[in-house]
This record gives sequence, structure tokens and C-alpha cells, in this order.
Amino acid sequence: MNPPLLLPILSYPDPRLHKVAKPVQAVDERIHALIERMLATMYDANGIGLAATQVDVHERLIVIDVSETRDQPMVLINPEIEWASPEKRKGEEGCLSVPGIYDGVERSLAVRVRALDGQGVERTIEAEGMLAVCIQHEMDHLMGKVFVEYLSPLKRDRIKSKLVKAQREAQRA
Repeated sequence: MNPPLLLPILSYPDPRLHKVAKPVQAVDERIHALIERMLATMYDANGIGLAATQVDVHERLIVIDVSETRDQPMVLINPEIEWASPEKRKGEEGCLSVPGIYDGVERSLAVRVRALDGQGVERTIEAEGMLAVCIQHEMDHLMGKVFVEYLSPLKRDRIKSKLVKAQREAQRA
């Protein structure tokens, strides 16, 4: 069996990162193949989460693996947050679509999410800590929001300039 092909990850400030994802209509072979490719892409990029929006597929699908061993993938299809703790904490976040940039974002400490798993079975997930942060971060992508949008306009503009310059230099190389 051939390994799944890696997907290109969109980089901020690509406007496609701001598209709002539509619900997945059916958990079929196309979605299973997409899940496999997204997981391979996330692991290859050393990420802990990846939303379909980041690979230019605008459907409500997220893959996550916050395990130390990198062998406990979680698939969330059409996720909805049912509850988020009122207690919040500011933590350092990064993003595969915003390479090399890390900054503080305030998130709920715990969330309860209802979603379909990779087999199309409805699940409820109670998450806290890193998993809760990762779920909130990836769900933002499905709404067309990138974590840098939580930062001040000045910081956001600096990040945008830095990444656009890096992209230009990469194209010249």
C-alpha cells in the first residue's frame, strides 16, 4: 500500500484561510482518504492539529494528536462546542499555517465537543489542557479565523509582513 500523499498547508495571510467551512455531508471513502492524508501531513509537519481549511478543503473536519507518542489520532467531523468553561488561561500557541510564530492566546480551560469520529459515529469529547486548547484553535480555522487575529493589529501586521517576506524569499530560492 502506498503512503498517503502529503497535502500543501496554506500559509497566513492566504485569504483561503478565512473561508468558513461547510459541514461534511457524508463520511465516505473521499473523507477517509482526506483524513489519512491530513494525519500524514500533520505528523510530517510536527503539528498536533490540522483543520481541513488549512489544506484548502473547506469542510468541517479536524485531525488532532496531542499524545507524547504521536500515535493517538483523533478525528472530529462537524464538531460543535456544547460547553466551554468560563475559566480561561492565556497560553502560547503556534500554527502550521503561521510557521515560526508563537504568541499568547486566551482560551477556555475545558470544553465539551460533540462530533462524528472517522467512522461517522457521534461522540462527545470532554477535553481540558492541551487537547482543549487544540480543539478550540482548530475549530477557529473552520470558522475562517487564524490565531494571530486574537493579537493586536500591530503584532498581526508585523507577523503578516514577516511571513510575506519569507514567502517571497522562498519563491526566489
